[in-house]
Amino acid sequence: MNNFTASEAKMQFGELLSQAMREPVSITKNGRPKAVMMSWENYSQIEALKVQHLRATLARSVEQAERGELYNTDEVFSPLTADELAKARE
Repeated sequence: MNNFTASEAKMQFGELLSQAMREPVSITKNGRPKAVMMSWENYSQIEALKVQHLRATLARSVEQAERGELYNTDEVFSPLTADELAKARE
């Protein structure tokens, strides 16, 4: 994955866009990754995978409920870390 600093991305936006059409490009600020720029096609594929995963999870949940395998909220969310739970609330 190619990398641009935020300053480079601002000054060389055309090149950034050109590269992002071929593969995702990381954008850093103060030496830390802050964003990724990618083609619309790549983004659409990722979003489709997220929806597919959500549907599969929901289908499994319905099947479990139909078998009487019910869980309370604490059991469901206990594998998540505090950071993951905080992000889910955002």
